[in-house]
Amino acid sequence: MLAPRTTPWPLVALFAAGYLAPYLLPTTVGRLDSGLPLTATQAGAVGSALLLSSASAGFLLASRVERVGARRLARIGLALAVAGYGWAALSGSVPAVVAGALVGGFGSGTATAVAATGIAAQRDPHRTTTLGLLGVSALAGVVYLTVPHLGPGHGQPLAAIALTALAVWPLTSRLPLRTATPQTRHTRTPLPHLRAGLLLAATLPCWSLAQNALWGVSGRIGLSQAHLSEATVGAVFAVALGAGLLGVVGAGTLGPRLGYALPIGGGTVLIAACIALSASATDLTTFATGEIAWNLLYPIVLSYVIGLAATLDPQGRWAVLVGSASSLGTAAGPLAGSVLSAQAGFPVMGVVLAAGLLVIAVPMAAVALGTGRRSLPVVEIQVETQAYDKATAA
Repeated sequence: MLAPRTTPWPLVALFAAGYLAPYLLPTTVGRLDSGLPLTATQAGAVGSALLLSSASAGFLLASRVERVGARRLARIGLALAVAGYGWAALSGSVPAVVAGALVGGFGSGTATAVAATGIAAQRDPHRTTTLGLLGVSALAGVVYLTVPHLGPGHGQPLAAIALTALAVWPLTSRLPLRTATPQTRHTRTPLPHLRAGLLLAATLPCWSLAQNALWGVSGRIGLSQAHLSEATVGAVFAVALGAGLLGVVGAGTLGPRLGYALPIGGGTVLIAACIALSASATDLTTFATGEIAWNLLYPIVLSYVIGLAATLDPQGRWAVLVGSASSLGTAAGPLAGSVLSAQAGFPVMGVVLAAGLLVIAVPMAAVALGTGRRSLPVVEIQVETQAYDKATAA
Protein backbone atom coordinates (compact mmCIF):
# COMPACT_ATOMS: atom_id res chain seq x y z
CA MET A 1 0.00 0.00 0.00
CA LEU A 2 1.34 3.40 -0.97
CA ALA A 3 1.93 6.09 1.61
CA PRO A 4 -0.33 9.15 1.34
CA ARG A 5 1.05 12.12 -0.52
CA THR A 6 2.97 14.45 1.77
CA THR A 7 4.71 17.72 1.04
CA PRO A 8 8.51 17.32 0.81
CA TRP A 9 9.32 20.48 2.75
CA PRO A 10 13.10 19.90 2.85
CA LEU A 11 13.15 19.85 -0.96
CA VAL A 12 10.94 22.94 -1.11
CA ALA A 13 13.26 24.82 1.28
CA LEU A 14 16.36 23.65 -0.57
CA PHE A 15 14.85 24.77 -3.87
CA ALA A 16 14.10 28.22 -2.41
CA ALA A 17 17.62 28.57 -1.00
CA GLY A 18 19.16 27.65 -4.35
CA TYR A 19 16.97 29.99 -6.40
CA LEU A 20 17.24 33.02 -4.09
CA ALA A 21 20.43 34.36 -5.72
CA PRO A 22 18.83 34.78 -9.19
CA TYR A 23 15.73 36.34 -7.62
CA LEU A 24 17.85 38.96 -5.83
CA LEU A 25 19.91 39.72 -8.93
CA PRO A 26 18.74 43.34 -9.50
CA THR A 27 19.54 44.53 -5.99
CA THR A 28 22.75 42.46 -5.84
CA VAL A 29 24.10 43.87 -9.12
CA GLY A 30 22.81 47.36 -8.38
CA ARG A 31 24.55 47.50 -5.02
CA LEU A 32 27.79 46.07 -6.37
CA ASP A 33 28.36 49.09 -8.60
CA SER A 34 27.27 51.51 -5.88
CA GLY A 35 29.14 49.94 -2.97
CA LEU A 36 32.34 48.95 -4.80
CA PRO A 37 34.56 50.65 -7.40
CA LEU A 38 32.86 48.89 -10.31
CA THR A 39 31.10 50.16 -13.42
CA ALA A 40 27.58 48.98 -14.18
CA THR A 41 28.92 46.61 -16.85
CA GLN A 42 31.53 45.20 -14.46
CA ALA A 43 28.87 44.67 -11.79
CA GLY A 44 26.74 42.85 -14.35
CA ALA A 45 29.74 40.68 -15.19
CA VAL A 46 30.13 39.75 -11.50
CA GLY A 47 26.46 38.78 -11.39
CA SER A 48 26.93 36.70 -14.52
CA ALA A 49 29.97 34.97 -13.03
CA LEU A 50 27.99 34.10 -9.89
CA LEU A 51 25.21 32.50 -11.92
CA LEU A 52 27.64 30.77 -14.29
CA SER A 53 29.25 29.14 -11.26
CA SER A 54 25.78 28.02 -10.19
CA ALA A 55 25.10 26.53 -13.62
CA SER A 56 28.41 24.67 -13.66
CA ALA A 57 27.46 22.94 -10.41
CA GLY A 58 24.27 21.66 -12.01
CA PHE A 59 26.06 20.25 -15.05
CA LEU A 60 28.70 18.55 -12.89
CA LEU A 61 26.18 17.01 -10.49
CA ALA A 62 23.29 16.10 -12.80
CA SER A 63 24.04 12.37 -12.64
CA ARG A 64 25.85 12.24 -9.28
CA VAL A 65 23.21 13.19 -6.71
CA GLU A 66 22.06 9.60 -6.20
CA ARG A 67 25.62 8.33 -6.04
CA VAL A 68 26.92 10.86 -3.51
CA GLY A 69 23.73 11.16 -1.50
CA ALA A 70 21.17 13.96 -1.31
CA ARG A 71 21.88 14.88 2.31
CA ARG A 72 25.65 15.08 1.88
CA LEU A 73 25.47 17.14 -1.31
CA ALA A 74 22.83 19.46 0.09
CA ARG A 75 24.97 20.17 3.13
CA ILE A 76 28.04 20.76 0.98
CA GLY A 77 26.08 23.18 -1.19
CA LEU A 78 24.60 25.08 1.74
CA ALA A 79 27.99 25.29 3.46
CA LEU A 80 29.54 26.76 0.30
CA ALA A 81 26.67 29.23 0.02
CA VAL A 82 27.04 30.37 3.62
CA ALA A 83 30.83 30.70 3.35
CA GLY A 84 30.93 32.28 -0.11
CA TYR A 85 28.10 34.78 0.17
CA GLY A 86 29.03 35.56 3.77
CA TRP A 87 32.63 36.33 2.82
CA ALA A 88 31.49 38.46 -0.13
CA ALA A 89 29.07 40.37 2.09
CA LEU A 90 31.72 41.19 4.70
CA SER A 91 34.58 42.01 2.33
CA GLY A 92 35.31 45.40 0.80
CA SER A 93 37.82 44.09 -1.72
CA VAL A 94 36.62 43.49 -5.28
CA PRO A 95 38.68 40.27 -5.80
CA ALA A 96 37.41 38.88 -2.48
CA VAL A 97 33.82 39.73 -3.36
CA VAL A 98 34.16 38.06 -6.77
CA ALA A 99 35.74 34.94 -5.22
CA GLY A 100 33.02 34.76 -2.57
CA ALA A 101 30.30 35.17 -5.19
CA LEU A 102 31.78 32.31 -7.26
CA VAL A 103 31.94 29.98 -4.24
CA GLY A 104 28.46 30.96 -3.14
CA GLY A 105 27.11 30.51 -6.66
CA PHE A 106 28.50 26.99 -6.83
CA GLY A 107 26.81 26.28 -3.49
CA SER A 108 23.48 27.60 -4.79
CA GLY A 109 23.77 25.42 -7.89
CA THR A 110 24.56 22.37 -5.78
CA ALA A 111 21.50 22.95 -3.60
CA THR A 112 19.34 23.44 -6.67
CA ALA A 113 20.65 20.22 -8.28
CA VAL A 114 19.76 18.18 -5.18
CA ALA A 115 16.32 19.80 -4.98
CA ALA A 116 15.59 19.25 -8.69
CA THR A 117 16.59 15.59 -8.50
CA GLY A 118 14.36 15.01 -5.49
CA ILE A 119 11.44 16.95 -6.98
CA ALA A 120 11.56 14.89 -10.19
CA ALA A 121 10.98 11.74 -8.12
CA GLN A 122 7.80 13.14 -6.54
CA ARG A 123 4.38 11.96 -7.63
CA ASP A 124 3.47 15.56 -8.54
CA PRO A 125 6.69 17.44 -9.44
CA HIS A 126 4.80 20.50 -10.68
CA ARG A 127 3.13 20.98 -7.31
CA THR A 128 6.45 20.76 -5.45
CA THR A 129 8.06 23.17 -7.89
CA THR A 130 5.31 25.74 -7.39
CA LEU A 131 5.72 25.50 -3.62
CA GLY A 132 9.45 26.16 -4.00
CA LEU A 133 8.80 29.16 -6.25
CA LEU A 134 6.19 30.37 -3.77
CA GLY A 135 8.75 30.27 -0.99
CA VAL A 136 11.54 32.01 -2.89
CA SER A 137 9.18 34.72 -4.20
CA ALA A 138 7.92 35.50 -0.68
CA LEU A 139 11.44 35.55 0.73
CA ALA A 140 12.77 37.77 -2.06
CA GLY A 141 9.86 40.17 -1.56
CA VAL A 142 10.75 40.57 2.10
CA VAL A 143 14.38 41.27 1.18
CA TYR A 144 13.40 43.91 -1.39
CA LEU A 145 11.25 45.70 1.18
CA THR A 146 13.95 45.52 3.86
CA VAL A 147 17.25 46.20 2.09
CA PRO A 148 16.64 49.90 1.20
CA HIS A 149 16.20 50.65 4.92
CA LEU A 150 19.49 49.01 5.97
CA GLY A 151 21.80 51.65 4.53
CA PRO A 152 24.16 51.65 1.53
CA GLY A 153 26.61 48.94 0.62
CA HIS A 154 26.81 45.72 -1.34
CA GLY A 155 26.62 43.27 1.57
CA GLN A 156 22.93 43.15 2.53
CA PRO A 157 21.51 41.04 -0.34
CA LEU A 158 24.51 38.70 -0.23
CA ALA A 159 24.09 38.30 3.52
CA ALA A 160 20.40 37.50 3.01
CA ILE A 161 21.30 34.59 0.71
CA ALA A 162 23.91 33.31 3.17
CA LEU A 163 21.49 33.48 6.12
CA THR A 164 18.81 31.66 4.11
CA ALA A 165 21.23 28.82 3.36
CA LEU A 166 22.13 28.67 7.05
CA ALA A 167 18.46 28.52 8.06
CA VAL A 168 17.75 25.65 5.63
CA TRP A 169 20.67 23.56 6.91
CA PRO A 170 18.72 21.82 9.78
CA LEU A 171 16.12 20.54 7.30
CA THR A 172 18.76 18.51 5.46
CA SER A 173 18.60 15.89 8.23
CA ARG A 174 15.34 14.75 6.64
CA LEU A 175 16.95 14.10 3.27
CA PRO A 176 18.16 10.57 2.47
CA LEU A 177 21.80 9.79 3.06
CA ARG A 178 21.97 7.89 -0.22
CA THR A 179 19.13 7.53 -2.69
CA ALA A 180 20.56 4.73 -4.81
CA THR A 181 21.78 1.30 -3.80
CA PRO A 182 24.86 -0.24 -5.46
CA GLN A 183 22.55 -2.42 -7.52
CA THR A 184 20.39 0.42 -8.85
CA ARG A 185 23.43 2.50 -9.69
CA HIS A 186 24.52 -0.13 -12.22
CA THR A 187 21.05 -0.33 -13.80
CA ARG A 188 20.52 3.35 -14.54
CA THR A 189 18.60 3.75 -17.77
CA PRO A 190 19.70 5.98 -20.65
CA LEU A 191 18.16 9.43 -20.81
CA PRO A 192 14.58 9.05 -22.08
CA HIS A 193 12.94 11.53 -24.49
CA LEU A 194 16.39 12.46 -25.78
CA ARG A 195 15.29 14.68 -28.66
CA ALA A 196 12.72 16.57 -26.59
CA GLY A 197 15.10 16.97 -23.68
CA LEU A 198 17.91 18.30 -25.88
CA LEU A 199 15.60 20.77 -27.60
CA LEU A 200 14.27 22.02 -24.29
CA ALA A 201 17.81 22.31 -22.91
CA ALA A 202 18.90 24.19 -26.05
CA THR A 203 16.10 26.77 -25.88
CA LEU A 204 16.20 27.41 -22.13
CA PRO A 205 19.46 29.42 -22.14
CA CYS A 206 17.90 31.88 -24.60
CA TRP A 207 14.67 32.03 -22.60
CA SER A 208 16.48 32.67 -19.32
CA LEU A 209 18.90 35.14 -20.87
CA ALA A 210 16.01 37.34 -21.98
CA GLN A 211 14.35 37.20 -18.55
CA ASN A 212 17.50 37.98 -16.61
CA ALA A 213 18.83 40.57 -19.02
CA LEU A 214 15.77 42.60 -18.05
CA TRP A 215 15.82 41.56 -14.39
CA GLY A 216 19.50 42.40 -14.07
CA VAL A 217 18.98 46.01 -15.21
CA SER A 218 15.44 46.57 -13.91
CA GLY A 219 16.77 48.48 -10.92
CA ARG A 220 18.69 50.84 -13.20
CA ILE A 221 15.66 51.30 -15.45
CA GLY A 222 13.65 52.41 -12.44
CA LEU A 223 16.38 54.63 -11.03
CA SER A 224 17.84 56.27 -14.15
CA GLN A 225 15.14 56.09 -16.83
CA ALA A 226 11.94 56.29 -14.76
CA HIS A 227 13.64 58.59 -12.18
CA LEU A 228 12.37 56.72 -9.11
CA SER A 229 13.99 56.44 -5.68
CA GLU A 230 15.57 53.20 -4.48
CA ALA A 231 12.79 52.78 -1.92
CA THR A 232 10.13 53.16 -4.62
CA VAL A 233 11.90 50.71 -6.92
CA GLY A 234 12.21 48.25 -4.03
CA ALA A 235 8.49 48.63 -3.29
CA VAL A 236 7.65 47.96 -6.95
CA PHE A 237 9.79 44.83 -6.89
CA ALA A 238 8.11 43.66 -3.68
CA VAL A 239 4.64 44.16 -5.17
CA ALA A 240 5.79 42.47 -8.37
CA LEU A 241 7.06 39.46 -6.42
CA GLY A 242 3.74 39.43 -4.56
CA ALA A 243 2.04 39.18 -7.94
CA GLY A 244 4.42 36.34 -8.68
CA LEU A 245 3.15 34.61 -5.55
CA LEU A 246 -0.39 34.83 -6.88
CA GLY A 247 0.77 33.46 -10.21
CA VAL A 248 2.53 30.53 -8.56
CA VAL A 249 -0.52 29.76 -6.44
CA GLY A 250 -2.68 29.81 -9.57
CA ALA A 251 -0.24 27.56 -11.43
CA GLY A 252 -0.15 25.15 -8.49
CA THR A 253 -3.94 25.05 -8.36
CA LEU A 254 -4.30 24.38 -12.08
CA GLY A 255 -1.42 21.91 -12.21
CA PRO A 256 -1.07 20.10 -15.53
CA ARG A 257 -4.81 20.39 -16.37
CA LEU A 258 -4.03 22.86 -19.16
CA GLY A 259 -1.18 20.72 -20.40
CA TYR A 260 2.22 22.34 -20.79
CA ALA A 261 2.09 23.85 -24.30
CA LEU A 262 -0.35 26.69 -23.60
CA PRO A 263 1.26 27.96 -20.36
CA ILE A 264 4.79 27.70 -21.79
CA GLY A 265 4.20 28.94 -25.36
CA GLY A 266 1.44 31.48 -24.67
CA GLY A 267 3.07 32.63 -21.45
CA THR A 268 6.38 33.28 -23.22
CA VAL A 269 4.63 35.48 -25.80
CA LEU A 270 3.01 37.54 -23.04
CA ILE A 271 6.35 37.83 -21.22
CA ALA A 272 7.90 39.25 -24.39
CA ALA A 273 5.32 42.05 -24.39
CA CYS A 274 5.99 42.75 -20.69
CA ILE A 275 9.74 43.00 -21.26
CA ALA A 276 9.29 45.52 -24.06
CA LEU A 277 6.92 47.58 -21.89
CA SER A 278 9.14 47.57 -18.83
CA ALA A 279 12.29 48.44 -20.78
CA SER A 280 10.55 51.49 -22.30
CA ALA A 281 9.27 52.81 -18.96
CA THR A 282 9.82 56.50 -18.20
CA ASP A 283 7.44 56.85 -15.27
CA LEU A 284 6.18 54.92 -12.25
CA THR A 285 2.97 53.68 -13.91
CA THR A 286 4.65 52.10 -16.94
CA PHE A 287 7.54 50.72 -14.91
CA ALA A 288 5.28 49.18 -12.27
CA THR A 289 2.88 47.76 -14.87
CA GLY A 290 5.64 46.09 -16.85
CA GLU A 291 7.49 44.71 -13.83
CA ILE A 292 4.37 43.47 -12.03
CA ALA A 293 2.92 41.79 -15.14
CA TRP A 294 6.29 40.22 -15.95
CA ASN A 295 6.76 38.92 -12.41
CA LEU A 296 3.23 37.53 -12.45
CA LEU A 297 3.90 35.51 -15.61
CA TYR A 298 7.56 34.53 -15.20
CA PRO A 299 7.19 32.08 -12.27
CA ILE A 300 4.09 30.55 -13.85
CA VAL A 301 5.94 29.70 -17.07
CA LEU A 302 9.06 28.68 -15.15
CA SER A 303 7.08 26.28 -12.97
CA TYR A 304 5.65 24.57 -16.05
CA VAL A 305 9.07 24.39 -17.72
CA ILE A 306 10.64 22.79 -14.64
CA GLY A 307 7.64 20.50 -14.26
CA LEU A 308 7.89 19.46 -17.90
CA ALA A 309 11.61 18.69 -17.54
CA ALA A 310 10.87 16.63 -14.43
CA THR A 311 8.33 14.50 -16.29
CA LEU A 312 10.90 13.63 -18.96
CA ASP A 313 12.97 11.52 -16.55
CA PRO A 314 11.87 10.26 -13.11
CA GLN A 315 15.54 10.02 -12.06
CA GLY A 316 15.73 13.80 -12.29
CA ARG A 317 18.56 14.06 -14.81
CA TRP A 318 16.65 16.15 -17.35
CA ALA A 319 15.37 18.38 -14.56
CA VAL A 320 18.92 19.13 -13.44
CA LEU A 321 20.33 19.45 -16.98
CA VAL A 322 17.53 21.71 -18.18
CA GLY A 323 17.77 23.76 -15.00
CA SER A 324 21.52 24.13 -15.47
CA ALA A 325 21.04 25.08 -19.12
CA SER A 326 18.60 27.70 -17.93
CA SER A 327 21.22 28.91 -15.48
CA LEU A 328 23.64 29.48 -18.37
CA GLY A 329 21.19 31.97 -19.82
CA THR A 330 20.57 33.39 -16.38
CA ALA A 331 24.33 33.84 -15.98
CA ALA A 332 24.68 35.66 -19.29
CA GLY A 333 21.61 37.80 -18.63
CA PRO A 334 23.07 40.57 -16.42
CA LEU A 335 26.05 41.11 -18.72
CA ALA A 336 23.89 40.96 -21.86
CA GLY A 337 21.43 43.44 -20.38
CA SER A 338 24.21 45.76 -19.30
CA VAL A 339 25.94 45.68 -22.70
CA LEU A 340 22.74 46.03 -24.74
CA SER A 341 21.42 48.88 -22.63
CA ALA A 342 24.78 50.67 -22.66
CA GLN A 343 25.13 50.39 -26.45
CA ALA A 344 21.54 50.89 -27.60
CA GLY A 345 19.51 52.07 -24.60
CA PHE A 346 16.90 50.29 -22.50
CA PRO A 347 13.97 50.51 -25.01
CA VAL A 348 15.96 48.92 -27.87
CA MET A 349 17.23 46.27 -25.47
CA GLY A 350 13.62 45.42 -24.62
CA VAL A 351 12.64 45.07 -28.29
CA VAL A 352 15.61 42.79 -29.02
CA LEU A 353 14.88 40.55 -26.02
CA ALA A 354 11.16 40.39 -26.84
CA ALA A 355 11.88 39.37 -30.45
CA GLY A 356 14.15 36.58 -29.28
CA LEU A 357 11.47 35.24 -26.94
CA LEU A 358 8.89 35.18 -29.72
CA VAL A 359 11.23 33.05 -31.83
CA ILE A 360 11.98 30.43 -29.16
CA ALA A 361 8.36 30.22 -27.95
CA VAL A 362 7.63 27.96 -30.93
CA PRO A 363 10.08 25.09 -30.23
CA MET A 364 9.37 25.26 -26.49
CA ALA A 365 5.65 24.86 -27.12
CA ALA A 366 6.36 22.05 -29.58
CA VAL A 367 8.29 20.09 -26.94
CA ALA A 368 5.53 20.67 -24.40
CA LEU A 369 2.83 19.64 -26.87
CA GLY A 370 4.67 16.49 -27.90
CA THR A 371 5.76 15.15 -24.51
CA GLY A 372 4.03 16.98 -21.70
CA ARG A 373 0.75 15.08 -21.67
CA ARG A 374 2.11 11.57 -22.08
CA SER A 375 5.17 11.85 -19.79
CA LEU A 376 3.36 12.56 -16.53
CA PRO A 377 1.64 9.18 -16.14
CA VAL A 378 4.99 7.44 -16.70
CA VAL A 379 6.52 9.43 -13.85
CA GLU A 380 3.61 8.64 -11.53
CA ILE A 381 3.73 4.93 -12.35
CA GLN A 382 7.49 4.69 -11.81
CA VAL A 383 7.37 6.67 -8.57
CA GLU A 384 4.57 4.45 -7.27
CA THR A 385 6.54 1.35 -8.28
CA GLN A 386 9.63 2.63 -6.48
CA ALA A 387 7.57 3.38 -3.38
CA TYR A 388 6.05 -0.12 -3.47
CA ASP A 389 9.49 -1.72 -3.87
CA LYS A 390 10.83 0.21 -0.90
CA ALA A 391 7.85 -0.72 1.22
CA THR A 392 8.21 -4.37 0.27
CA ALA A 393 11.92 -4.35 1.03
CA ALA A 394 11.24 -2.81 4.44
